Amino acid sequence: MRDDPTRFSVDLTNCDREPIHQLGAIQDFGFLIAVSMDWLIQRASANLAAFTGQEAGDVLGEPLSAVLSEQAISLVRARLRMIASEDASERAFSVDFLSTGELFDIAIHMAGDSIIIEAERSDPGRSVNPGALVKSMMSRLQATATTQKLFEESVRHLRAVTGFDRVMLYRFADSGAGTVVAEASRKGLETYLGLNYPATDIPAQARALYVRNLVRIIADVEAEPVPVVPALDPDGRPLDLSLSVLRSVSPIHIEYLKNMGVGASYSISIVIDGKLWGLFALHHYDRKHLSMEMRSATELFGQMAALLIEGRLAKEQREAEEAARELHDRFVGKLMSLTPSVSDLADFANDLREIMPSDGFAVWAKGEVRSFGETPPAEEMPALARFLNRAAANRVYASDDLGSVYPKASDFIDKAAGILAIPISRAPRDYLMFFRRELVQTVTWAGKPDAKEVSLGPNGARLTPRKSFEAWQETVRGKSRPWTTAERKAAEALRVSILEVLLRFNEESERQAASAHEQQELLIAELNHRVRNILALIRALVTQSRATAGDVDDFVRIISGRIQALARAHDQITDERFAFQDLREIVRTEFEAYVGGKVDRVSLTGPKIMVAPRAFSILALVFHEMVTNSAKYGALSDSRGRVSVDWHIDGNDCCEISWREEGGPAVQRPSRRGFGTTIIERSIPHDLGGEAEVSYRLAGLRARFVLPPAHFQVSEESPIMTTAQEDSLRTHSGSEGASRDTKGSIDGLNALLVEDNVIISMDAEYLLTSHGAREVFVAANVAEAMKIVEGQEIGIAILDVNLGNETSFPLVRPLVERGVPFVFVTGYGEKIEFPAEAGPKVRAIKKPFDEEELVDALRNALS
Repeated sequence: MRDDPTRFSVDLTNCDREPIHQLGAIQDFGFLIAVSMDWLIQRASANLAAFTGQEAGDVLGEPLSAVLSEQAISLVRARLRMIASEDASERAFSVDFLSTGELFDIAIHMAGDSIIIEAERSDPGRSVNPGALVKSMMSRLQATATTQKLFEESVRHLRAVTGFDRVMLYRFADSGAGTVVAEASRKGLETYLGLNYPATDIPAQARALYVRNLVRIIADVEAEPVPVVPALDPDGRPLDLSLSVLRSVSPIHIEYLKNMGVGASYSISIVIDGKLWGLFALHHYDRKHLSMEMRSATELFGQMAALLIEGRLAKEQREAEEAARELHDRFVGKLMSLTPSVSDLADFANDLREIMPSDGFAVWAKGEVRSFGETPPAEEMPALARFLNRAAANRVYASDDLGSVYPKASDFIDKAAGILAIPISRAPRDYLMFFRRELVQTVTWAGKPDAKEVSLGPNGARLTPRKSFEAWQETVRGKSRPWTTAERKAAEALRVSILEVLLRFNEESERQAASAHEQQELLIAELNHRVRNILALIRALVTQSRATAGDVDDFVRIISGRIQALARAHDQITDERFAFQDLREIVRTEFEAYVGGKVDRVSLTGPKIMVAPRAFSILALVFHEMVTNSAKYGALSDSRGRVSVDWHIDGNDCCEISWREEGGPAVQRPSRRGFGTTIIERSIPHDLGGEAEVSYRLAGLRARFVLPPAHFQVSEESPIMTTAQEDSLRTHSGSEGASRDTKGSIDGLNALLVEDNVIISMDAEYLLTSHGAREVFVAANVAEAMKIVEGQEIGIAILDVNLGNETSFPLVRPLVERGVPFVFVTGYGEKIEFPAEAGPKVRAIKKPFDEEELVDALRNALS
């Protein structure tokens, strides 16, 4: 059943499975001996007697000295010590190897646990100086002006020194197919120049051997292979002949050469970056043997030629990259002068297509496409974008045969057979897409590529190589002009630059300011720090206020006032509406918010200093930490201590601020450095270029801060009022606020309350009902609120701006249309841009809201 080819699949990959490195035979122009590490003969070629007079079977298991002289063994040992790696070998030329006067060339390498010794008779009529020969050849190659001339000179010189009938240079494509890019041959032979050979002509395992063993000779295709005996070692393993210079030839390859009419062949590998870039293929139409010494010289030539070719190709690629970089830099310069979004990149279509030559260009951004030139239809773009999403993230995707990986591309193959896509965002992914049209090509092959026949052999069905190598033309459709390595690199550079530019502009728009990154992180960390402490602070306020309250109403009033003071202190950090602010106001607000009734034990003295907005936030952070630390551990943590804060202008026109604590508990240096200490010691020096010193004295903490003149102004006004005067002013201002127009009344009205926090909504609902509202309808989101507006008679509304993942702004229009007045409440410290329908006089009350302030705003809205 194994001999029936219909019983299993036979295809071109059968060649890839042939163990050509384990054929168990050598060519007949030399002999082989394999010895163990203790110099016992393990294997020998069957033709050993033709060279040494001893039969292979008779020497197996004997010491190597049974065949070679001690002088020859010493040479082998010396060469063996010079082997640098497992793929290396050593050679010696014109050696009296058998002590008979006959000269041999020898090669030595390791194969597993065996030492492989190969020998062949030296060429008596020709002695080669490898260094001089290669130097002469390379000097002519280096003088060539172009890469193609380099190819042509290489094959011409190789033919001159080897005498082969034909010398070709193959260059391999990424697919493995080879093209003859240069040829030198004797007169009368048809040319193979320009012909293409399919990847299957050189199986995968043969390509691997070409990389490991750079030269390969087949001296006579008609010669019978010489077996190595025994075929298997005691463990049943064949001998690995990967690095052998005498290795026999695959029967399939012999048939291939015979079909071409070749009698002998020789190859020299061109390895670049560890890959088989190309091959010098030498053909002779009769038997032809090159001495090992000549093969070594041409191997050296091949290595030098590979370096020269690599340099030329690198130069060509570098020139292409430099041209692309110039276009790239020009484009980025234009991009930097504007403020683009991803979709705006379509406005640079001409510049981008100049960088990346293409027939069409498209920008896919936020689910929409803008196209230029020959591109797929717009309705095909969403599916194409989903296909690209399956590719690796943050990598350029390129294909010159889109239809082979994306079948739907067959619908627009005439417009977009090739694609290069540059991802310029992550989620969702947006793309710049470059398209190339189908390029119908006529490829001339050396014979029909798949013209291999199935025949029956001793192991069943097998492939035989094609017999005809006449030029055969194939029309290739569905592919575009390939994207080169230089173009792919240019696309990657373009991706990085665009992302950098977009990121810069996105950061600017998000921050709406040019604040430093470290300052932003510091501010975020401080805000998180305050959030973690806020509940503890409120609990402390409740505890401290209990003793001074006469009744429940008095207790509520005291707590409410102190929480409002705490909110004002937080507003100093988040409110962006201020300009220059009073230094004393910064310090005073922090004291009032966090120490309450102990503020009379605080002394603030100094001229009126107006602090710039940037420094205002930094100082608020620093004094917040100073005040809270004093209230927790320092002079304000008991009933006796006092704090003095003084400032003056020093001799360098800087504002020097002194902090002194006295009368409190004994001071000790903190056992660990916390976030608050970092804020105090580093904020002013780091962000403002000033100074900060903290001294932990036993009698009381001392601190000194220096503010550079760029961050403040000295006011010409009179000195700042005392704390008592300011308290009086606030009381007077509060009375004025309470006396504002209160003609509107919520008595008897139905109220709508839109709030997503249940505790705040309960507090506001109680406030409304206690001031006469008939019924309060509570909604946590816009959808619930819309149902209430449509189904109930509403007289007044309170709208929380932020409802989690939405805002209350959609409710403005229906409320205005029904004539329902409303007031916004918000926890945002910055100015909010309200919908135009809300009108210019709409009120926004900050959380936590004061009862009188909210009721007053509702009454004004009603009036």
